[in-house]
Amino acid sequence: MSNYKTGIEFAKELDQNDPLASYREQFHIPKDKHGNVLIYLCGNSLGLQPKTTKNYINQELEDWANLGVEGHTEAKNPWLSYHEFLTESMAHVVGAKPIEVVTMNTLTANLHFMMVSFYKPTKSRYKILIEADAFPSDKYAVESQLRHHGFDDKDGLVLWKARKGEELARYEDLEAIMENQGDEIALVMIGGVNYYTGQFFDLKRITKLGHKYGCMVGFDCAHGAGNVELNLHDSGADFAVWCTYKYLNSGPGSLAGAFVHERHAHDKNLNRFTGWWSHNKQTRFKMRDEFDQLSGAEGWQLSNPPILSLAAIRASLDIFNAIGIKKLNDKSRKLTGYFEFLLNELGNDAIRIITPSNPKERGCQLSIQVKNADKALHRKLTEAGVITDWREPDVIRCAPVPLYNSFEDVFRTVEKLKKLL
Repeated sequence: MSNYKTGIEFAKELDQNDPLASYREQFHIPKDKHGNVLIYLCGNSLGLQPKTTKNYINQELEDWANLGVEGHTEAKNPWLSYHEFLTESMAHVVGAKPIEVVTMNTLTANLHFMMVSFYKPTKSRYKILIEADAFPSDKYAVESQLRHHGFDDKDGLVLWKARKGEELARYEDLEAIMENQGDEIALVMIGGVNYYTGQFFDLKRITKLGHKYGCMVGFDCAHGAGNVELNLHDSGADFAVWCTYKYLNSGPGSLAGAFVHERHAHDKNLNRFTGWWSHNKQTRFKMRDEFDQLSGAEGWQLSNPPILSLAAIRASLDIFNAIGIKKLNDKSRKLTGYFEFLLNELGNDAIRIITPSNPKERGCQLSIQVKNADKALHRKLTEAGVITDWREPDVIRCAPVPLYNSFEDVFRTVEKLKKLL
């Protein structure tokens, strides 16, 4: 949709015609100290709380209070298999088969567990390729894996950099790296959506390229899960990880997700760290049996998961299930397209959008680069009741989330920005 118009009436018209508008009412929207509703554009950092979350968690608190340990089998939603209640919904969200997905651990822990299995360095093939401006924890994690295996973390790290004077990484540069060093690279590990620029990478293209040179390929989809159509199964990636507290609205520090492609589902020879939750469910409590590997992504679990966190994730996933990621994606493109249009209409060279303008190459985040890297504009925007986040050195990240943001939110944000500029 390119026929956007200026003016509040047009924003209100878009909201009236939005089939997902009513879902905003299902979320708690933060207010300022005077009771005014804030414009919350920070779902890329922490998603808002669904109003149903409290009921989902309270159910488990009640069952714990009333049943104690018996809740594992007698709770309304038995805890022993609780993670399975999330599997199908999570698989839909990330475009995977149920056997390929599990909810467990936290994001970087999952990344390490995946690298135990899929980073298999040799003396001649040991390097790890990441995008140069990957989220810091990704970089720290892969550097520590290099050191753990006895390699130099500077020599072993290959960076896919944007060209000088540019923000976005180019595929032809990645192809050139692979052509030159592909036979030395053991693992390609890219952030599916770059946290800083909002660039959504072509997962299938990157996987195909990595596999062509004999590399394992994985993605950190922290900024992709619940935001874009990841189609992880079709991408062919060996693995992926993501958190659930951003676009999946599960609460601060909540459990994360992992994907392992089904071609690895029954491979018991894959090196991995194991625990009793990756052991055959039928014999798990016999205690003295030899380890019997579970098939699929569940076979990477270690421990019984925290039920209260799973309950919060389930509350959110049930909303995703009701809508479907495709409809959310459609609204996301309209919201972000409208936002981009209004920002461009400002015609102010103190700011510029560094996120790709092609809607297929981004999710709902627009990264606004501020001239002279002055954080004052972000501070003033916050004081004006717009919650965004600042990322060093010079970017305000704004994410109008289709579940709970309106076109009027976007219009009013740009109006406030106009005054501040």
